[in-house]
Amino acid sequence: MCCAIATQRCSNARGKHVNIGHCRYWQSQDKPQIPDCYATGCVNRQSGTEPHEGRCRRTGATGLSAGVQRCYARIMSDTLIAMSPAAPDCSAIAARLIAVRQALAATAAEWQRPVPRLVAVTKTQPAEAIQAALAAGQRHFGENRVQEAAAKWPALRAACPDMELHLIGPLQTNKARQAIALFDVIETLDRPRLAETLAALAGEGLRLPRLLIQVNIGEEPQKAGIAPTAADTFITQCRETLKLPVTGLMAIPPVDQPAAPYFALLAKLAARQGLQELSMGMSGDWQAAVALGATEVRLGSAVFGERPKPAA
Repeated sequence: MCCAIATQRCSNARGKHVNIGHCRYWQSQDKPQIPDCYATGCVNRQSGTEPHEGRCRRTGATGLSAGVQRCYARIMSDTLIAMSPAAPDCSAIAARLIAVRQALAATAAEWQRPVPRLVAVTKTQPAEAIQAALAAGQRHFGENRVQEAAAKWPALRAACPDMELHLIGPLQTNKARQAIALFDVIETLDRPRLAETLAALAGEGLRLPRLLIQVNIGEEPQKAGIAPTAADTFITQCRETLKLPVTGLMAIPPVDQPAAPYFALLAKLAARQGLQELSMGMSGDWQAAVALGATEVRLGSAVFGERPKPAA
C-alpha cells in the first residue's frame, strides 16, 4: 500500500500544527523510518528538525508539486515493503520442532542420557511465529530482554497458561522486580548484587522464579557470569545465606573452541553442588551438551529459522 501525501492537520517539531502535507503513514506510526524525503509540514523526527516547504532531498523540488508527491510516495512505498517482515511459515516451524525433538531424543539415547528440555528462543520473533510453536506443542520459551518479553508475552500466556518463560539474557537490578513477575525461570543470576536484590524482593513477600546461576565458563571478559573459581562460594551464598531458589547452572562456552570441555566442567561443578539443572547447548553445540548431561538446550534458528533482521 502506498502512503500518499494528504492535506490534513498535523504537528510539527515545535508542537505547533500545520494544515498541509500530513503523511498518512506518519499519522499512524510514532517513529517513521524515512529521512529521505519530506512532505510539506511533516516533521523529520529522525533528526528532530522541521522540513522546509516539502523539500525533497533527492530532487531539491519544493511545495506540493507532482514531482515531490511522486518522489515521496515512491520512497515511502519502497520503505514500507522493506520494513514489512515476511509472515512466519507456521508449517515449517511445526516441522522443525518435530525434527529437533527427534534429534534430541536420538542423541540422548546414543549417550544414554535423559532427553533434555527444549527451550525455544524467541528473541525478535513475532507473535505469529510463537503461536505456531505453541500450536505444535512447544511450551518452554526463552527471551533475552525483559522489555521485549513484557511487550509480547502477557497475551500469549493468557492464551496458553501452561507455558513456561525463561529469561536467558542479562538482568539489570532495576528490572528485577518486573522480571520476577514475567518469568518462570531466570537463568542469568550472575553477580552478588543481583542476588541481594532478588533476596530483598523475596523479603517483601514476592514469589521468586526458579533461578540458575550463570557461570562464565570460559572466563571471557566480554561475557557475564560468575568465574568458575568463584562459583562454589557464590552458589553457597545464594542458597544458604540469601535462601534463593537456585536449581542449576547455565553457561555459554567460547565460540572459537570445542565446547565439550567447558560443558564437562559445568557438569562437574553442578554435581559437586548437588544442582540438578544444566542449561547448556545452543544451535552450534547442543549435541556435545546432550552427551555431557544437559537437562536443557536453548535453540532459536533450529526452530524458527533465521532470526528476523530489523530494516536498515
